[in-house]
Amino acid sequence: MESWKQKLSALNADTKIYNERRRIVRMGTSFLMSVFRLALIVGISYVILGPIIGIAMNSFFSNEDVYSPIVYLIPMYPTLERHSVALNLLNYWSVLRNMLIYVVSLSAIQVVICSMVGYGFARFQFPLKKILFACVIVIIVIPAHSIMLPLYMTFRNFDPLWIFSLTGGEPANLLSTLTPMYMMTLFGVGLRSGLYIYIFNQFFRGLPKEIEEAAFVDGAGTFYTYVRVMIPNAMPSILTVTIFSLVWQYNDLFYANLFVIPNDWILAKKLNSLQATLGGVPYRITDPAISALYVYAGILLMILPMILIYIFLQRKFIEGVERSGIVG
Repeated sequence: MESWKQKLSALNADTKIYNERRRIVRMGTSFLMSVFRLALIVGISYVILGPIIGIAMNSFFSNEDVYSPIVYLIPMYPTLERHSVALNLLNYWSVLRNMLIYVVSLSAIQVVICSMVGYGFARFQFPLKKILFACVIVIIVIPAHSIMLPLYMTFRNFDPLWIFSLTGGEPANLLSTLTPMYMMTLFGVGLRSGLYIYIFNQFFRGLPKEIEEAAFVDGAGTFYTYVRVMIPNAMPSILTVTIFSLVWQYNDLFYANLFVIPNDWILAKKLNSLQATLGGVPYRITDPAISALYVYAGILLMILPMILIYIFLQRKFIEGVERSGIVG
């Protein structure tokens, strides 16, 4: 009897030792995984934020800091002179006001048009539905550079259905205006419109049909149901698409150059000419290392509005991404 108790006691002791070892191994594995995740996050953050931090800090460099061998990232004699010059040369506040009007209006049109198209694909049956949705996918897949020549010629000699030619007029030249971007956006083929239609389609498909059926029973029509019932429930996807649209329209240079949109409406185009402007009167800055500092200041001024938007809307943006069709 005593021998049995001793064996049981020894077995319990061995079990405790085994469990303790497993606990230590799990703790060690968890610690190593935490270190690995931290290193991965820090590495990715450095790759993404490193150039931005470098540009931001270099924009405060003085002439002495540029040629000082002991200055790497943090300036010894910081100055705001680069930013004041960039503000003046870019005509920053005026161009920013124009650009915000342009970007916000395009984004508002995209949200309205793409949400309607996405809702139609998600809830209604109509002829050629699959073919038309395949066209939406094609818009997402095919790069815009492959159709840049047809787009340019279409708006260079704008004559829909040859109406102008048949009436004795001349095709209209819509280049150097904002009209091409507004027309493309209004007809659902603007910048990234295919992606936005897909996002709305995925989101509306995930909403229960009972919501609409209850509205129809109460006598609501299709449009009323869409505006008063579906849109309030689609706020996460609307917020996601709005932020995507704002950022991509704000940073777009492809269509701005293709349609020769005036520089006073596109801050990025003004930034492209900043370094050349510095070489003229009255600055006459010909040193590339010094002129680059003014360009850095201009870049910082350009990205600052988007950073502020993201900071204020970060939580809702992440929630919208999780609830939209991006990850579904």
